[in-house]
Amino acid sequence: MRVLVTGATGFVGSRLVPELVAAGHDVRALVRDPARYDPPEGVEVVEGDLLDPDSLDGDFDGVDAAYYLVHSMGTGGDFAERDRRAARNFVDAADAAGVERVVYLGGLGEERAELSPHLRSRREVEAILADADFELTSLRAAVIVGAGSASFELVFQLVNRLPVMVTPKWVRTPCQPIAVRDVVAYLVGVLDAPETAGETYEIGGPEVLSYQQMLERTAAIAGKRLYILPVPVLSPKLSTYWVDLVTNVPRSVAHPLIHGLKNPVVVTDDSITEAVDVDLTPFDDAARTALAEYDGADQSAVDEADVDA
Repeated sequence: MRVLVTGATGFVGSRLVPELVAAGHDVRALVRDPARYDPPEGVEVVEGDLLDPDSLDGDFDGVDAAYYLVHSMGTGGDFAERDRRAARNFVDAADAAGVERVVYLGGLGEERAELSPHLRSRREVEAILADADFELTSLRAAVIVGAGSASFELVFQLVNRLPVMVTPKWVRTPCQPIAVRDVVAYLVGVLDAPETAGETYEIGGPEVLSYQQMLERTAAIAGKRLYILPVPVLSPKLSTYWVDLVTNVPRSVAHPLIHGLKNPVVVTDDSITEAVDVDLTPFDDAARTALAEYDGADQSAVDEADVDA
């Protein structure tokens, strides 16, 4: 199958491309700057920007399926407007080229809950894609654990720099984190499962944890002592201020994620397991792998990394 991957240079996309090649697909990576992308052997690289429809001319030609893995949080300002525009340009280009299937990785969260701006935007993008001519498979995930994930980058930097944390009370909000390798396995798996076309699935790891538990277990794996004191008076807005002081995760990424901590993000329907079999990675193993990648990287490079959600 000829597959187009948008967001090929990102946290998930960069891991997905080689796995699609290994699965026997002909992969085309859509990137904004080919000079900054070193593709795996055999991958075709095309230049294009989803915010510039004219730049997409010919990029979708001959494509059977495409992955939508882009978001605009890191660019600041009105990320929801840019994500809305990018999704519509993607739909126009894919439908014009006759793309039959699209796979989207969005955010997990209860439909009836008051979603944060970040999760509301991810859900709006999903709706735009679902209204296209192609058949959409949506995967919804919570915190993705891996080196380069914006969410896990916050966890890593906090436990690495603070022995004591005064946190909002919703640090005890339930979450179902998932290892990035498992997310990639699901993304590859649904493409070979035709019954998943037109369906939406929730994906999560084997454990439901609070954010406090994720911080404490990551600290223990890193060999750090950590004391957490949840207090009711600390608002999401105040939380963003001290996160800005302690971490170097861009505000445009960190603030929407912090405001999303109030939303429980737990899998309520595991029907994906009937279509795609993935041996789920325990949180501690996923965190250990991520920390090992950080330890193996030059710290200045980590600090300047282009994080992805």
